[in-house]
Amino acid sequence: MTKKLYVENSIPAFSREAPFSNLLADLQTKGWSVQDDFFSADFIDALMDEVENIQNAYMLQAGVGRKQDHQIILDARRDYIQWIDPNKPIKKDFLKTMEELRVALNRRLFLGLFDYEAHFARYEAGAFYEKHIDAFKGESNRILSTVLYLNDNWQDGDGGELVVYDEIDPNIELGRFYPKKGRLAVFLSECFYHEVVVAKRTRHSIAGWFRVNNTTGMTLDPDQ
Repeated sequence: MTKKLYVENSIPAFSREAPFSNLLADLQTKGWSVQDDFFSADFIDALMDEVENIQNAYMLQAGVGRKQDHQIILDARRDYIQWIDPNKPIKKDFLKTMEELRVALNRRLFLGLFDYEAHFARYEAGAFYEKHIDAFKGESNRILSTVLYLNDNWQDGDGGELVVYDEIDPNIELGRFYPKKGRLAVFLSECFYHEVVVAKRTRHSIAGWFRVNNTTGMTLDPDQ
C-alpha cells in the first residue's frame, strides 16, 4: 500500500463546530460515552493510512501491567501496539486534538487531567482482550480511557466488538459496540470493566488514557 503524504494542520480534525458537547454531557451524567463521527472523515482516513502502514515488526506484543509489573499474558490479550509519539504530522495533530479535549474536560468536569498517552493497536484475526478494568481505585493515574476505531466496512459478523459492563454490577452489559470507522468510546478508567471480543479480521484502533500527575518528591509517576 502506498502511503499518502499528510501535511500538519492541513485537515480540519473535527466533524462539527462544538465537538465536545455531547461527549462531556454523557461523561457528566453516566461516566461513559460512545460518539460516532467525532473526527472528520479526512482526519480519520489519515490516521487509518498511518496505522495500516505500520509493519508488524515495528509493533510490540501488548502486555498487562505497567513498568516493572508489565507481563505478556497471551491468555489475557493478543493485540500488538505502537505508542504514539509526536514524530509525524498526523500523530502531532491527533495529540493536539486530544489536548484540546483534555482542556475541555478539566473546564467542565474539574478532573485535574495532566496529560494523555496513546498507542495504535492491531488485533489480527483471532486476537482479543479479556474482561478487565484499566485502573484500580487509588492505585493508578489513569482517569479516562479512550478508544478510537480505524476500520473500513466493518460488518456485524467480523467480531472485535467492545463490550462495556455496568459500573455497579460488572456482570451486566451496558452495550456492545462494533469497531465502526471513526467511532470514539470514552469511559472512566476506574469504573467500567470492558473487553474486546475475538476479532475475525484485522482490527485497528487507538487506545489512550487521560492521566493525573501522581509524582511525589520520592516517586516519579510512570507513563505507559
